[in-house]
Amino acid sequence: MKQKESLTVVIPVYNEESCLEELIARLLKLKNNSDNVEFSFIFVNDGSRDKSLDILTRYAETYSFFKIINLSRNFGHQMAITAGIDYVDSDYVAVMDADLQDPPELIEKLYEKIKEGYDVVYAKRIKRKGESFLKLATARLFYYFINKLGRIDFPLNTGDFRLFNHKVLNTFKNMREQHRFIRGMIHWLGFNSAPVYYERDRRFAGNTKYPFRKMFIFALDAIFSFSNAPLRIGSYIGLFMISFAILGGILMLYLRFFTSYYVPGIPAVILSIILLSGVQIFMIGIVGEYIGRIFQETKNRPLYIVDRLTNFPSKQKE
Repeated sequence: MKQKESLTVVIPVYNEESCLEELIARLLKLKNNSDNVEFSFIFVNDGSRDKSLDILTRYAETYSFFKIINLSRNFGHQMAITAGIDYVDSDYVAVMDADLQDPPELIEKLYEKIKEGYDVVYAKRIKRKGESFLKLATARLFYYFINKLGRIDFPLNTGDFRLFNHKVLNTFKNMREQHRFIRGMIHWLGFNSAPVYYERDRRFAGNTKYPFRKMFIFALDAIFSFSNAPLRIGSYIGLFMISFAILGGILMLYLRFFTSYYVPGIPAVILSIILLSGVQIFMIGIVGEYIGRIFQETKNRPLYIVDRLTNFPSKQKE
């Protein structure tokens, strides 16, 4: 009898009590209907303050293939995914969110696609239900800038929902930077990848855990992690301002010596000071972002702290 290949699904969880029962029911159905794959599921409780951990623990007591990583506090979505991936030891690993916008049933298609010889298969959205025009517009704008600034062709309309093999898993585990943009990190590795298209559903219940503020910070992390173009922008702005000043000086000398037109001085000086001060502060802020990231990396703190593991082998708990 042919041995089944193993596939672990990593699911970060933060205050998702309203979604978990439905999610688990669909995961169990996925496992029971699979003849070729031995599924297991790692839920990473990222400091939930609701009953998420209680629900997960109840199911973990019944099903040994439901594993729980309980973090000591909320470390963030990307760190929770990292924690789950770090504890995977299977042929394949899939990453998905707990809000059911990413349908668990699609994992079967991801697996079928990766068996065609790919290393990474990512879910690409052809439709995003329940998302506002502003959310869609800012997403397109984000990917436009990350592709232009980072010089890496990130696939549009994709999230962290993807499946990859053991080779990619082992390589990814060696990437330990603090500021993480996981979908970008996996794409940066450069392994052979392909999309599987799907329509993204609305949230099953509850509210998004990524309001505009968090999305903005996430976008900055992605841009600053994959590009030093913002630093070059300072050089370009500086060259532009120098050129503008030279041309302005030539113009004022011409007006002074060859025409009778009087150039008022004080308003121009004040406006120039305000403009240059704003540019300098802006560029100092960009430099500060990079210096702050260097500072975070040099402290070499762990990416996350595990409080408790459930249904993991003893050797992984050590």
